[in-house]
Amino acid sequence: MQSTILIVDDVPENISTLFHFLDINNFEVLVARDGESALELIEYQRPDLILLDVMMPGIDGFETCRRLKTNSNTKEIPVIFMTALSDTLDKVKGFEIGAVDYITKPIQQEEALARINTHVTIYKLKQQLEAFSYTVAHDLKNPIHDVISMSDLLKTLYSDDLNIQGKECVEHILRSSYKMVDIINALLLLANVSTQGVNLTSVDMKEVISSAEQRLATMIEQYNAKIFIQTDLPQIISYVPWLEEVWVNYLSNAIKYGGTPACVEIGASQEAETICFWIRDNGLGLDKQAMAKLFTPFTRLHQTSVEEGHGLGLSIVQRIIEKLGGEVGVESEIGKGSRFYFTFQYKN
Repeated sequence: MQSTILIVDDVPENISTLFHFLDINNFEVLVARDGESALELIEYQRPDLILLDVMMPGIDGFETCRRLKTNSNTKEIPVIFMTALSDTLDKVKGFEIGAVDYITKPIQQEEALARINTHVTIYKLKQQLEAFSYTVAHDLKNPIHDVISMSDLLKTLYSDDLNIQGKECVEHILRSSYKMVDIINALLLLANVSTQGVNLTSVDMKEVISSAEQRLATMIEQYNAKIFIQTDLPQIISYVPWLEEVWVNYLSNAIKYGGTPACVEIGASQEAETICFWIRDNGLGLDKQAMAKLFTPFTRLHQTSVEEGHGLGLSIVQRIIEKLGGEVGVESEIGKGSRFYFTFQYKN
């Protein structure tokens, strides 16, 4: 199957040369003469890679890339900048806003082809891996639920026939099975976040947090947690179901790894261009080495904690927020608790 490349350039000679070169190398080629046209075209036909000129009339390549990366439906498309600029700062700026590579004009065709093939391959392999993960996780659900049903039946009907060791084995099977269900659901959510398009709407963040609290009601009671929420949380344009998952993960971590009892504060701060939502706990705090690993999949928040977990919660948070065009982060100090947050660019 042909890969599709979108060329975004305002110079006809550049477009003609690239079009011919890509066509003879078996790519399907789309063309846009400026950033606005490229953004409109992508809404209807999704390329596998974008070759984006930096210097264009209207919105330049940097702004075009920024808008692509803040759109949940186009964020994952790899962007390679084409530029005659040799300034290192311009290259750094491109990488900071999400470009995967640079091609310097005049373009060396063999080098360009190697870079394009590399990034298209990575993009498609990532899509295939996510689809595979979803399929495997989905197919495991029924067998695991069968194990739970049979174990529960054994526990209910044959409890009197089991000795102490047998009863402990059944309980262990049930605990492990429910943990596997949690992992499967987390993997399915991760896969859905990567592939699912969403319709953004106005969000009342206090209502989202309230829903997350209801889901965690048993945990909140178990830990005797105290939760304080800022009264004037700003409204944003986003996707409620995913934001609820973010708060469930942030809030459950704050409760499990907070003090005794856990005392949790939730709030927001707003500057000229950024809205930051945050949650602060009264736990032991984290060192820099621990903070650097927090959002890595299958990394436990506290490796020595008695709390069980699969280490996917914070990676889910990061995947969701980045898909929605934001950023995640943490501030912490040993003995002073932690403050987890996510930010969005403010839009009027």
